[in-house]
Parts: sequence; structure tokens; C-alpha cells
Amino acid sequence: MTALVISNIVLWVAVLALLFGLYALARQVGILYERVAPMGALMIDAGPKIGQPLQPFALQDVRGSAVTVGGAQPSSTLLFFLSPTCPICKKLIPVLKSIRASEGHWLRIVLASDGEQPEHLAFLRQAGLGDFEYVLSRELGMHLQIGKLPYATLLDEHGTLRAKGLVNSREQLESLFTAMDLNVASVQQFLEHHA
Repeated sequence: MTALVISNIVLWVAVLALLFGLYALARQVGILYERVAPMGALMIDAGPKIGQPLQPFALQDVRGSAVTVGGAQPSSTLLFFLSPTCPICKKLIPVLKSIRASEGHWLRIVLASDGEQPEHLAFLRQAGLGDFEYVLSRELGMHLQIGKLPYATLLDEHGTLRAKGLVNSREQLESLFTAMDLNVASVQQFLEHHA
């Protein structure tokens, strides 16, 4: 009987120790969550500054139709710079499709790259991007000083550059919309000023 009482007491002590450990672990996770701020698109300080208008670029879609980027447009424009050989770009294609489906009422997505048209037409078919506007323009990339991919710029309906950055995930891509909504250059800038 004494052994049963002792083992019961030991089990209760173990359960209480586990509960205390679980509470301490949950508290540490909460503290870590507060310390790790959300990471937005990495803004490389090159090219036109946030708030500057983008001159209109009269371009041609890889399928031959006219596409204008910059200047006044009926809706905001997300310029997404990609390459058929970029694995991260390919990973973000379903994200772009999802964003266009949910945000298409105010947002136009234009895919941009440079290179040879046949390669991009094949990529367009293979990736299922047939209904996206897709332009090839070395001049557009040079004007915006795109150095790494995937890179995105967000223009409002007046053609003003509202957000830009290197995007490697859905969160970083959506941070461009957050920056536009908050009227800041980037999520990092917002966090620095409100920390």
C-alpha cells in the first residue's frame, strides 16, 4: 500500500513538472514570436525611388499584343520579373495565380523578363501562364535596375512606384501590398519607425 501511495505522489510530481515545463516553453515561443518581426520583400536601394512615377513603356507581349507598363492605368500593376531557368520564380507561379484570382479586381499582373521569345513562349505554355501578360524588355529591367530574380514592383493606377523588392515567398510578395496600404516604402521601414 505504501508503494502505491509513493508511486502516485511521484506521478503527480512528474505531471506538475511537465505542466510547468509546457508553460515555460509556451512563454518562450511567445517571446520569440514577438522578437522575430515579419520579413517583407528585400528592397535593394537601386533604380527609381518609391513615390516616383514610372514613365510609360510601350511594350509587346510575347504573343504579339501591345502592353503598356507605367503611366496612368485602369488598375494598379504588379510587375513580376522572372526567368524560365529560375527555380524560385517557378515556385511562385501558383502564388501569382492565386493573387490574381483574389486581387484581380484592383490588380493587374504583368510578367517581365528578357531573352529570346521562343524560350519564353515554351515556358509560358509549360507553366500554364497563357492568360498573363508577359513582356520581354531589357530596357524596362535596366530602367528599374533589376539585378536579382525574382523581383517585383508595385505601381498604383497613376503609374507611381509604391513598393518594390526581391521576393522569394508569398509573404514577401504580399508585403508589397502591405507597404502600399501603409503608405511606406517597405515593411522593414514601417517596423523600424514603429518599434
